[in-house]
Amino acid sequence: MLIRYKKNFEKIAMGLLSFMPSEKDLKKLQSTIRQYETEKDWLLYLWKEGEDVIGLIGIVIDSEEIHVRHISVNPSFRCQGIGKRMLNGIEEMYAEKTVVASDETSSFFEKCHEEQVDPF
Repeated sequence: MLIRYKKNFEKIAMGLLSFMPSEKDLKKLQSTIRQYETEKDWLLYLWKEGEDVIGLIGIVIDSEEIHVRHISVNPSFRCQGIGKRMLNGIEEMYAEKTVVASDETSSFFEKCHEEQVDPF
């Protein structure tokens, strides 16, 4: 289930964001979190299953598109379709807009779309 980021999830969100190659540096990571906290068009959602937050997806909204800037899943829960479910949740939530990848998430988008193609 997608839930909106709140300040009390900051440490969890920073931990999940740090799995992204572009967010390894602590100062960069802190700057990214601040953007999600202060910029009205930057929204961060966490994926919660039971009591555990195991993933996050960060988006930037413009007039026509939703740009997925960040997507990360706890390594212990990878390859279970969580990233794809988060992406589907964003697409449903913002059905009136086109959801597109950023440079940071383009390889994940490609992988998701490859899996959707049924060769038979």
